[in-house]
Amino acid sequence: MARRRPGAPTLEEVAARAGVGRGTVSRVINNAAGVKEATRRAVQRAIEELGYVPNLAARSLAGRRADAVALVLTEPDWRQFAEPFFSEIVRSLGDALADTGMQLMLTLVRSETERQRFLEYARGGRVDGVLLMSVHGGDRLPDMLAEARLPTVMLGRRSGDECVSYVDADNLGGARSAVSHLLEQGRGVIATITGPLDMYVAQCRLRGYQDALESAGVKGARSWIAESDFTEEGGRRAMAELLERHPEIDGVLAASDTSAAGALQALRAAGRRVPEEVAVIGFDDFPLAQRIEPRLTTVRQPVAEMGRAMIRLLLEEMEEPSVAWRHVILRTELVVRESS
Repeated sequence: MARRRPGAPTLEEVAARAGVGRGTVSRVINNAAGVKEATRRAVQRAIEELGYVPNLAARSLAGRRADAVALVLTEPDWRQFAEPFFSEIVRSLGDALADTGMQLMLTLVRSETERQRFLEYARGGRVDGVLLMSVHGGDRLPDMLAEARLPTVMLGRRSGDECVSYVDADNLGGARSAVSHLLEQGRGVIATITGPLDMYVAQCRLRGYQDALESAGVKGARSWIAESDFTEEGGRRAMAELLERHPEIDGVLAASDTSAAGALQALRAAGRRVPEEVAVIGFDDFPLAQRIEPRLTTVRQPVAEMGRAMIRLLLEEMEEPSVAWRHVILRTELVVRESS
């Protein structure tokens, strides 16, 4: 074993001994995700050989770390917080942070006053990074955080070109595969129940629906589209409106599983059999999809992996700010069940 230098070994010495960057050593110490097992072992071996002891208490007292991450929900409609997507994402983020020693703080930001208040709070060093979800188009908060140089990762996007790191699912491809499946089943009048169209996720799912119809040479009507809000009640109302406009509808893509559950209620109330008369597809693949009757065909989002990827990107930005924003888009998968 090489002789140790006088005094307490530094993080830089550990990095040099392991042949990695300073940020990688920090991620190993914090047991963060995104480090290869061979690299982790090399760092741990270097720590043991040098006798390095991380002084986490001193680091916090020095104001360099708060050991806390803020999860900011910007959804102005309180009903959205009862939807399964929110609880599933919060759980996946908590699981991903569990071994890092960092706290996950839940914060609601729904007005300009609350934006300014949170920005000052975050700039005061009370959190090390920010996770954003449910961001609507035109929301300035991601830009405000970027200007303040606060490490930030967003779930989803506001547009196709973001100056902030984000993790998203292939919403366009997922919707396209769902509608293609309905077309393959011989469905000819396929409607869709969207999410709020000031959200990019809803726009992408609508575009995927439209692309699939266009590719198949089906001329869809604007009246086949009903805007909703991802909720069960919204799905029920939208489906009732669609049936009133077009009683001949024989296929429906709903932008969420909860909207699809509402659509099934409306179809049942109208005496329409699923899937014999109308096939229904949702989006998410939460446990709800297998509990309702008939079991729901849906587009599966990799929610657990989305949470892990958000934490991984945020830790990377906290430790080693990059000149580039990181954009991760995860694959979706059509899961076929009885409703189609």
